[in-house]
Amino acid sequence: MMAATMKGPVAIEEVNVTFADQQKINKFARNTSRMTELKNEIEAKNKSLQNLQDASDDLMMLDDDALLIPYQIGDVFVSHTQEETQELLEAAKETLEQEVKGIEDRVSAIQQVLGDLKVQLYAKFGNNINLEADES
Repeated sequence: MMAATMKGPVAIEEVNVTFADQQKINKFARNTSRMTELKNEIEAKNKSLQNLQDASDDLMMLDDDALLIPYQIGDVFVSHTQEETQELLEAAKETLEQEVKGIEDRVSAIQQVLGDLKVQLYAKFGNNINLEADES
């Protein structure tokens, strides 16, 4: 006699995906993509900030106050005194820091939206949906 054994539930629960559910899933995907773009933008701006800081540090090590320093403005280089160049670097750093702060605020807002959507979608679909980012 042959005995058949079951290894737990194998049937996937049937869940009806409504238009509203699909809209939430699409919104989740769009916001996840946008958040990734914003994080990449933050990373690029942080690299620029580090470059400005390095330039500022190098500038402080100069001991010739009469030396004119070329500073790029748009597509041209304009020579400034060491003090003027230092001020330009500080202003550029401040602007970048404000931009990074603004982007980080947008990322936080998107994370809140994603958190709300996760709660709603997991409540309806349970283990039938995977909303976690692939860490590869």
